[in-house]
Amino acid sequence: MKRIIAKKTLRDFWEKHPDSEQYLKTWYETAKNSNWSSPSAIKYTYAHASIIADNRVVFNIKGNSYRLIVKFNYEKQWAFIRFIGTHSAYDKIDAEKI
Repeated sequence: MKRIIAKKTLRDFWEKHPDSEQYLKTWYETAKNSNWSSPSAIKYTYAHASIIADNRVVFNIKGNSYRLIVKFNYEKQWAFIRFIGTHSAYDKIDAEKI
């Protein structure tokens, strides 16, 4: 991905949940250095990611302790972080609309 918007969202989260920091940094570096052109390309890297509507993907972070929702623009190689939270916080949102 050429651009990931916004790393600050991840940083703010790992400051509150330090056990997520290394996992989120690893995800960020992997995404930044990937050239994902489709949801299937993401699934190749992250087999347990869930592909949902509107070019959104749900990633399980730290063994599914946390959920990360990212909206992708594959053509422009942009990734928009839409949500990062605990599994219980994730259960309270509409992942396809956030």
